[in-house]
Amino acid sequence: MSNRYAVILAAGQGTRMKSKLYKVLHPVCGKPMVEHVIDQIKKLHIQDMVTIIGHGAEMVKAQLGNVCSYALQEEQLGTAHAVMQACPRLEGKQGVTLVVCGDTPLIRAETMEALFKQHEESSAKATILTASIENPTGYGRIIRNDSGFVEKIVEHKDATEEERKINEINTGTYCFDNIALFEALKNVSNDNVQGEYYLPDVIEILKKQGEVVTAFQTNEFEETLGVNDRVALSEAERIMRHRTNEAHMRNGVTIIDPATTYIETDVEIGRDTVIYPGSMVKGKTIIGADCQIGPNTEIDSCKIGDATVIRHSVANDSLIGDRVNIGPFAHIRPKSAISDDVKIGNFVEIKKSNFGTGSKASHLSYIGDAEVGSNVNIGCGSITVNYDGKNKFLTKIEDDVFIGCNSNLVAPVTIGKGSYVAAGSTITKNVPGEALSIARARQENKENYVQKLNFKK
Repeated sequence: MSNRYAVILAAGQGTRMKSKLYKVLHPVCGKPMVEHVIDQIKKLHIQDMVTIIGHGAEMVKAQLGNVCSYALQEEQLGTAHAVMQACPRLEGKQGVTLVVCGDTPLIRAETMEALFKQHEESSAKATILTASIENPTGYGRIIRNDSGFVEKIVEHKDATEEERKINEINTGTYCFDNIALFEALKNVSNDNVQGEYYLPDVIEILKKQGEVVTAFQTNEFEETLGVNDRVALSEAERIMRHRTNEAHMRNGVTIIDPATTYIETDVEIGRDTVIYPGSMVKGKTIIGADCQIGPNTEIDSCKIGDATVIRHSVANDSLIGDRVNIGPFAHIRPKSAISDDVKIGNFVEIKKSNFGTGSKASHLSYIGDAEVGSNVNIGCGSITVNYDGKNKFLTKIEDDVFIGCNSNLVAPVTIGKGSYVAAGSTITKNVPGEALSIARARQENKENYVQKLNFKK
């Protein structure tokens, strides 16, 4: 196998998106378009990957990091001009260069690998990724000779009536012999209405030199979809979501209603987990086996163990153990760690807290900045009072504690092992282990007091 290089075209602003966000950074299923492309290219044993940046260059570099090198296209003067910016990095190297657009988030590594293989086996100087569509209006047509090699690419506006009947179109993705590519780029002219340098002109130059140009036709036109506006972005979302959901189902996950289930591409889900309608699973979430997620649940960047149930709830950036029962209408906020066999019930909020094995907060509680031990029961309406308006403080609840309903634990405070807090208490001092703490006003009944108020009835 020859050396392989890749050039990703990601310099355009994308004016048709009508957005302050640069086109290739618009997300599809939670990940910027260009990152989808690069993730697929990384599977191809590429020696050097160059991303051509222009508009929003610093934002693109910040998003992608050091997974590739960069070349700046200060003026956007066409696709050939963009590839020229990679000359200092790639010119003169032996091998094959893949050129792909950063706004084609649906392209697969398998398709690009097949393109490489076709190129290498045919000893061509250029190989075009093509697709066949029912209505090719607006696309460049692939004209082949009797041997199946490419004779030329004809743009729609320049095509004859007979040529317009051809359904095989240029997708804008190519493989080139690297040395031939950069030699041909020197001869590309901008003598056209737009005054730009176009990459398909390289094909014409190579043909005039008598070189072999071939094509590989993908069976799925949709994976070559270029996103140029919000309508195409929505279509890419739909296709990517369907593809992602289908992959999980084929791997043993039950998705009750794929049409109403949103799962981002980096999510991992174990076998026999069931995802109910209206659920969103985002980020780098990992869900174990035999779980039940949803309905109407949002999970973002969490690690969830086996046999856990989360219903009608939100969980973000947290660790959740095995056999945990969360919801309905619970909120697990970032940096929380929920241990095994825990119950977090309806309208309970957990924030930046460790919640020990077998503990329960069954309803209507707020637990923030807390360390909760094992086998703790937190009664209805109880809260950790962790914020004084300026600073956050820790509440520590040791093992086997019982917190009565409607209790306030004013941090910093420690509730000792095995102790009880009476219902309705406001705890401002540490509670020793095995103690009963009562911190509430003594009840006093004033008989016949209402009559003194002289309320009119």
